[in-house]
Amino acid sequence: MEQRHILVAVTGGIAAYKAPELVRAFVKAGHAVRCVMTRAAAEFVSPMALQTVSGQPVRRELFDAAEEGGIDHIALADWADLVVVAPATAHTIARLAGGLADELVTTLALATRAPLLIAPAMNVNMWRHPATAANVATLTGRGVHWVGPDAGELACGWEGEGRMSDPARIAERAESLLGARDLTGVRLLVTAGGTREPVDAVRYLGNRSSGKMGYAVARQAARRGAEVVLVTGPSGLATPDGVRRVDVGTALEMRDAVLAEFAAADVVVKAAAVADFRPAAASELKIRKEDLADGAGLSLELVRNPDILAEICRDKGKRVVVGFAAESHDVIATARSKIARKGCDLLVANDVSNADSGFDVDHNTVSFVWPAGDVESLPPLSKDEVAGHLLDRVTKLLGDRE
Repeated sequence: MEQRHILVAVTGGIAAYKAPELVRAFVKAGHAVRCVMTRAAAEFVSPMALQTVSGQPVRRELFDAAEEGGIDHIALADWADLVVVAPATAHTIARLAGGLADELVTTLALATRAPLLIAPAMNVNMWRHPATAANVATLTGRGVHWVGPDAGELACGWEGEGRMSDPARIAERAESLLGARDLTGVRLLVTAGGTREPVDAVRYLGNRSSGKMGYAVARQAARRGAEVVLVTGPSGLATPDGVRRVDVGTALEMRDAVLAEFAAADVVVKAAAVADFRPAAASELKIRKEDLADGAGLSLELVRNPDILAEICRDKGKRVVVGFAAESHDVIATARSKIARKGCDLLVANDVSNADSGFDVDHNTVSFVWPAGDVESLPPLSKDEVAGHLLDRVTKLLGDRE
């Protein structure tokens, strides 16, 4: 991601203590960050803390001779590529909806031409109040973007909506607004995670896939403007912002979900580790070892699962279809054989032989294998970086078909 200018506006709620973590996330992503805050915000978070993590002085006053001498408030509004108000109190949201410019934060929001992202934080009753709902609707109608609030235990002791979203979620939403929009209008279907094939009431056959690679593709595609559907096997990963999620358990359920979404898709990325086999008959009850004769073993008859990738490739038309192959040895040779059999447009060969890349870790070592047998090998990269490289090639494939 190229460096962008992010203006973080902090207002006077208890959640302001999370603002330094949000600023740190932006800085870590390579962005330039400046912070402004209301007078009330300084009661909850130190301006020095924000200055330390951003590396820039923090502005608090609309009219301050020393601050205006460095960068005036209009220049600051022009500087921003994105303005993030986090936390945003009910009072601040009301002033923004009213178009007031009576202090620094509201003046900057009124003067900037950058997108505005608001992360509300307040008592649940304040959030549900008709006045707040009307203010949110007014701002939404003007094109303001929102993240949260989340539900849970609030600082005031109440339960319900009103918690400011986690800084990581706010940062992800911000990236989606800042990122390249070269996939706008593209409908992308991605599969992720492993499947679980029942043996009995409590056991299943599975694999080590965490789903991280598929979730990274979904996240990066949404940031680039795609309409994304994520069909996922069992996973504890959070749904990426802006992604529609469909949960499945078995290979047969994944096949049904993929075929249901396939007709509307322009691009399909099959990153899931779908089981090749399933038990021919699963017991509805738990199989207890006590029910077997002493020393007796247990035999399972396995049958083949449908080949979802091959099935959709037979009817892909102008769609771009990308497959994945997780291999521990003979990686490229196996990938070349697989792409020839399946008929997909690109195959991502994933070398899982190293402990620090592959299943259930944050990095992958992949090669892109093309139908003609050409190979592009990438160095070990984070799964988000791999997803970015993959989507660059998907974009080119889509362009070649126009």
